[in-house]
Formats: sequence, structure tokens, C-alpha cells
Amino acid sequence: MAQDAAVVRLIVAAALAAALFLATLPVAAQMPLVAPRWADLSPQERQVLAPLAPEWDTMDAQRRLKWRGIAQRYARMSPDEQQRVQQQMRPWAQLSPQERQSARERYKNLRELPPEKKDEVRQRWEQYRNLSPEEKKALADRAPAKPGARTPAPPLRPPPGEQRPAR
Repeated sequence: MAQDAAVVRLIVAAALAAALFLATLPVAAQMPLVAPRWADLSPQERQVLAPLAPEWDTMDAQRRLKWRGIAQRYARMSPDEQQRVQQQMRPWAQLSPQERQSARERYKNLRELPPEKKDEVRQRWEQYRNLSPEEKKALADRAPAKPGARTPAPPLRPPPGEQRPAR
């Protein structure tokens, strides 16, 4: 009987602790993130994040914290990973929030593909990467217009010599 009471007290204490923890979550979610200014970064972090220096103090706190985390993991990365981070840092940082979200969604969709489709995408990417800059430009010029891109409006009158279709 005493053991049962002790178990009940333990369960009640755990439930209260969980309730207190959950009650603090909305408050923590509303607290603003404090991200370091460029001058607050360590010399090693500034060296890794150098491509972001011009934009650093204008970035939102969440992005600065994300990049700082990458800089802190940088020394543990392989040389290939370090090179990839450096090559991708500036273009990614310069994307708008909508462009970054779109890239994340494309990445998520690619990860969810079946293995044979992933292989096909990899092969097509390798083929594209092996194209010359001129071939890449020609391919881009032939690409269909992106959704939301402006296209010229059709003429209000048919060109001379053409008739309007009967209604």
C-alpha cells in the first residue's frame, strides 16, 4: 500500500513538472533571439563567415545563430565539406526568405523521391554540370517562362490580313 502511494506521488510530481515545463514554452517562444553582432564573433568565426561580413549585422537573429553554429562546427568538417560551405555561403545568404523557402521545399521533395528517381536526377544534374557556360546559357534561354513571370499581352487587334474567329 505504501509503495502504491509512493508511485502515485511520483506520477503526480512528474505530471506537475511536465505541466510547468509546457507552461513555459509559449513564453520562451516569444522571447526574442539575441544574436551576436559581427564584432562579437570570435576571430575563428569571423574567418569562416567572412563572405557574410557585409550583410551580417543586417541579418535576422535566427539566420545569424544558424550561421554561427555552422562556423562552430567548421573545424570538425572534412576539407570537402569546408569547401562546399564556403562556396555556398554567400549565394544562400543573399537569397530572399521566399527563395530560401522554395529551395528548402525542392530539397525536401528530392529527398522524398524513390531511389531510382533520385539516381535519374543525379545523372541529369551531372550532365548539366558538365555543360559549357555557353551551353548552360542556351539551355536557360530555351527554358519556359517561370510561373509568375511577365509575358507580353496578346494584341488587341489581329494583324492586318488575319480575321477574328467567329463567335
